[in-house]
Amino acid sequence: MQYDVAVIGAGLSGLTAASLLAKRGLHVAVIEKADTPGGSCGIFKREGAIFDQGSAMLFGFGEHGFNAHRFVMNCLDEPIDVVRHELLYSVNFKGHRIRFWPDIERFADELSDIFPGERENIHRFYRDMEELYRHVMVENPAYTTPDETEPSNALRGLMKHPISYIRFLSYLNLSARSLLKRYFKDPEIFNFFDKMTSTYCYATVEEAPAILAAVMFVDNHVGGSYYPAGSTLFLPGKLEKVIEENGGDMLYGRVATRIRFENGKPVGVETDKGELIHADAVIYSGTVWNLYGKLIDAERTTPERIRWAKSQKPTYPSVVLYAIVDRCAIPEDTQPIEMLVGNPDRIDESEVTAYIPSIDDHTLCAEDTHVIAAIGPTFEKWADLSDADYREMKRREQRRLIAVLERRFPGFERHVRYAEVATPRTIERYCLKNGGAVAGPKQMLGQHMFKRLKTRTEWDNLFCCGESTVMGTGTPTVTTSGISAANAVLKKRGLAPFVHQKGMKNCVRVLTPPIREGDAYRDLPEKTRALMRMAATCQFCEHPRCCVGTEIDIPGIMRRLAVGNIVGARKKLAGAHDQALLKRCEDRCIEKVRIGRPVEIGELIRRLTEAEE
Repeated sequence: MQYDVAVIGAGLSGLTAASLLAKRGLHVAVIEKADTPGGSCGIFKREGAIFDQGSAMLFGFGEHGFNAHRFVMNCLDEPIDVVRHELLYSVNFKGHRIRFWPDIERFADELSDIFPGERENIHRFYRDMEELYRHVMVENPAYTTPDETEPSNALRGLMKHPISYIRFLSYLNLSARSLLKRYFKDPEIFNFFDKMTSTYCYATVEEAPAILAAVMFVDNHVGGSYYPAGSTLFLPGKLEKVIEENGGDMLYGRVATRIRFENGKPVGVETDKGELIHADAVIYSGTVWNLYGKLIDAERTTPERIRWAKSQKPTYPSVVLYAIVDRCAIPEDTQPIEMLVGNPDRIDESEVTAYIPSIDDHTLCAEDTHVIAAIGPTFEKWADLSDADYREMKRREQRRLIAVLERRFPGFERHVRYAEVATPRTIERYCLKNGGAVAGPKQMLGQHMFKRLKTRTEWDNLFCCGESTVMGTGTPTVTTSGISAANAVLKKRGLAPFVHQKGMKNCVRVLTPPIREGDAYRDLPEKTRALMRMAATCQFCEHPRCCVGTEIDIPGIMRRLAVGNIVGARKKLAGAHDQALLKRCEDRCIEKVRIGRPVEIGELIRRLTEAEE
């Protein structure tokens, strides 16, 4: 198999790079271990409810601020519907509930009520950071990583706002604590900001570089917090749609085992299936440890480079509780994202962030329930356990996380209808994140910005994107790294890169919550919407009983149809025209057992086939 570009990993960064390159007409292959796209931004279903695997608080879709996701969807000319949350989130801190309003002045007022002695300093700090953010990030938008920024673009910004730029760059090797000390004296407010940096970039104020904190403290207020209507499946699903509509291939169920070199240069990717995916260029979107520890043979690089990769300190491993609860368990004033601070003095296992997207999106579960994903750090030793010990630790973690939620939502435990826990081992198994470090290498002084993986590597046809690279963790940042990787490939081939232009067609529609069945994608043809509704009843089983003994990828077809990817679904139709076979598939559908009514597999495929004809 020969391609222009092979992309390793179907997380947001890899999908972004692949979709942009496919849109430019390059023949692209995406190699992914899982059977679904998205990585940490994927979904799964239980008991008919939809759970987000990880990412559920998405920034970068707004009209203002650093809106990388909006930029990508506009470049791809791919419509997407999103819900804007009223608040970014709420932080439950030392008996106070601090609401993060989009209006920074309003938020500063609320924070000042908690720290009245710092009122003037709080307003001064946020005014200064907002001005810096506006001058450096907003007025001259460039959706590229610092290592790929054109000198002419940087010079324009410097000439327009020299003081802001010089000040911003002075934060490069300064800690967030050092920056905060210029404004505040109350030790308690440092503990509060410690929780903010641990949420934003999985680092303390001592560790986090001020240059990142200065942006993070403001950006999310300006741009807002969003959720893709219908679940996070729609963001990676839309990127996959563009790839497949433009002739690209999604190669699922394959682990990239080695980057093949010839004459000192990468020529493709070997997989665990014994394949060699030939490509003129390779884009890697995984962790720095897997790149230099598994995919690149030691003789292709230097001992110093391997030691550097191994020395990258990871973010802490995490556990996630997924639960379905009675709707009455969650009070009416609860926000879709609630950060629960158990210990204000340090980061420990009592610090949990609860994502409850069903507050704003009622399509995710039954009307009388909520879905919750509660994520927090774990400092247990999860490696080298017996099966029995591992199961017991999972049960213990489930009880602990439910107890944390019980403190915020009294009576929570008795309203739990379903619960399961993902451990660091689960996270590594499904997302190849070493040790369950959900955010890759920590964004800390000494391994931040230019001291991380860069877009360009030692080889001129091997590129990198993702959270191990310069931009670090977070959905807008990994998306930006994917844009940079795509543009680096385009420039190498003499093709036009994707750059911001005034008056770009807007493809992001913002819906008012709460949304219900039928609210999203109203502009699509009714036939397409009907297919999407029917396909969305599929549970996208990891081990589907429906297609055992056949070559038909029914979950893959249904998942694509659910986001309106008709072209991609048709590509999976091989062997799916035998109505008697499809009837047998329906008879084995898990929904027939669960609710007495199978997914209409035969009818869906018949309609899809008719549309093709």
